[in-house]
Amino acid sequence: MKAIILAAGYATRLRPLTESWAKELLPVGGRPIIDWILDAVTRAGIVDEVHVVTNTRKAPWFADWAEGRDVVVHDDGTTSNEDRLGAIGDMQFVIDRAGLDDDLIVIAGDNLFDYRVDELVAFWRAKDEHASAVAVRDVGSLELAAQYGIVTVDGDDRIVEFVEKPEAPESTLAATATYVFSRAHAKLIGAYLEAGNPGDQPGRYVAWLHRHEPVYAWVFDSTWYDIGDHEQLLEADNRMRERAGLPVRAEYSPT
Repeated sequence: MKAIILAAGYATRLRPLTESWAKELLPVGGRPIIDWILDAVTRAGIVDEVHVVTNTRKAPWFADWAEGRDVVVHDDGTTSNEDRLGAIGDMQFVIDRAGLDDDLIVIAGDNLFDYRVDELVAFWRAKDEHASAVAVRDVGSLELAAQYGIVTVDGDDRIVEFVEKPEAPESTLAATATYVFSRAHAKLIGAYLEAGNPGDQPGRYVAWLHRHEPVYAWVFDSTWYDIGDHEQLLEADNRMRERAGLPVRAEYSPT
């Protein structure tokens, strides 16, 4: 199994901070966000390669970060939010560039979580290694659910509906940006894109895939942060600072 960490977005909601920092390299709890993800993947012991995809603006920062770490950094060649490949486009970019032909675990580089990645993979293997799986969390509120990709599942945890940011959610199970794709399903990403489907937001691929192939929802209830704005960044930083025995702060600072 190979891992892809998505870090090629332009984080416009975090400007001006992200004009001089890659969002995924912003410290939370005294460490870059992506370090927490890399630790979780490494600790799981289920991958033999970790690939990080970023853009041309952020590539030098990631090259410095990657020194001494067992990761491969890919520059997708984009320079702005207007010419970005999108998360799904970046997945295909890494597959093509690295010649990947394996099961994949794909994680957004701003996704901070406490669950064990090996438990997600064990769930997927127990269901169907030829299928795919998504880590989902019950956000407990229909109002909050409207901000996420929401899944509905059957009695076997198979996703029967996936709606991106629904106006009237029928479920509170939110898909987090962690996915396990079987080798066969990873190969379908190219077909999805060639059909003219959107290249941004990985949940859109899952929304398409579950209508053609089995995709399962693994529900976890531990802490999860989707760090998209300044408020979420401060909350995540203070949570991790408390855990590390550091004082909390009223305002976020990367230093």
